[in-house]
Amino acid sequence: MENGFETEDDGDDRGLLSDRIRNALTDEIAAGTLAAGAALDEQQLADRFGASRTPVREALRQLAAGGLVELRARRGGVVARMTPERIMEMFETVAEIEAVCVRLATYRMTPLERSRLIELHELSEPIVEAGNFDAYDSFNRQFHETIYRATHNGFLAEQAIAIRNRLNAFRRTQLRQGERLSRSRDEHEAIMQAIAEGDGEMASRRMRAHMLNAATSLSRFIEANKPA
Repeated sequence: MENGFETEDDGDDRGLLSDRIRNALTDEIAAGTLAAGAALDEQQLADRFGASRTPVREALRQLAAGGLVELRARRGGVVARMTPERIMEMFETVAEIEAVCVRLATYRMTPLERSRLIELHELSEPIVEAGNFDAYDSFNRQFHETIYRATHNGFLAEQAIAIRNRLNAFRRTQLRQGERLSRSRDEHEAIMQAIAEGDGEMASRRMRAHMLNAATSLSRFIEANKPA
């Protein structure tokens, strides 16, 4: 094991290894440790993480799909230029889309979809208690995408997922700021309460606040982790 990563020789699944590399690079890019324009050489990253170039290449491909990395033919990639102002604009946009989604979902979701949402929320409690950021990130994606589908508006769900994918890295990283993990779950609890009461407008307001709180948390994380 090197730098906390198991090598492929240790039998680690290649897909999981690429996910771990992607997550590590995501945190460093979001925090500014890897600055805009920084080169991401495949071989250097493979050496750093004790992996072959294949999972590194896949991690970079995923980061490029999210807009964090710009790929260059046969030369790896570079960290994309993404200003804090641009990131906050994206969060503001997704907050409005998510607010619409949860308002519609409150009125349209089936009992089965409501049960699934409750189940997901309950499963998140031990994840938060364990402080498992990666597991909560996975849960969080499922929670929000369950709400998108419960709108029963396929086009809206597609757009919500598309913009979410652009922000995935930053939505994940903001969870590392202070007590954000537990606060995020508390905010989900409040949203769930509004859904249970059939109050789509309240659910919408709480979802908007939830997303803007995430943006604020990300801003604080970036500020706290700025290189000296």
